[in-house]
Amino acid sequence: MTGDDVDDWTLLANCRGMADALFPDGKEQRRARRICVDCRVRARCLAEALDNRIEWGVWGGMTERERRRLLRERPGVTCWRDVLESEFDEDEVQRQQAASE
Repeated sequence: MTGDDVDDWTLLANCRGMADALFPDGKEQRRARRICVDCRVRARCLAEALDNRIEWGVWGGMTERERRRLLRERPGVTCWRDVLESEFDEDEVQRQQAASE
């Protein structure tokens, strides 16, 4: 099953059922971010937070502060899902090329 086969992408997330762990304070955010590292719906999750200006918690591996900075740096983006999925796809291609060398 791929992420595109499921309407509710949250069912595929590494963090499903762990809501409390994703809304930590301060230093604990680093621990929460590790949950996202290899999540197959990371781009969709981050796009959800950015497109909807969600101001709390760790989403797609980014803290509140990191998301605010990204929004300030790229104010012209109207659909973060499109941007992030293309960037994540490019990263995956580069990882695969490096692994095959």
